[in-house]
Amino acid sequence: MRSLGALPKPVLILEAVGMVVLGTAWLSLKGYVDLPAPFNNASWGIVMVFLGVLLMLPAAVALVWNMGQNMAPLLFKSSAKSESSPEKDSHHDANH
Repeated sequence: MRSLGALPKPVLILEAVGMVVLGTAWLSLKGYVDLPAPFNNASWGIVMVFLGVLLMLPAAVALVWNMGQNMAPLLFKSSAKSESSPEKDSHHDANH
């Protein structure tokens, strides 16, 4: 994976929403923005921080997964490919 643009659209949307939630939580906890009454206390700010991080996790998992596939492709290959193609030297072995 060469860029964030290669991520699926839903993952990118979750990432953007998570950043907005984290930014709103930071602005609210610092006192720069006043949120509506039920969301205007510190406990809701902490909940928004955790929610923002949770919304950003799918993008991190997708990036790590794709990086792992690029760095170690043999670990992620399925064994179905090796079963479908017989070995070329199997009938030339001296052990059968």
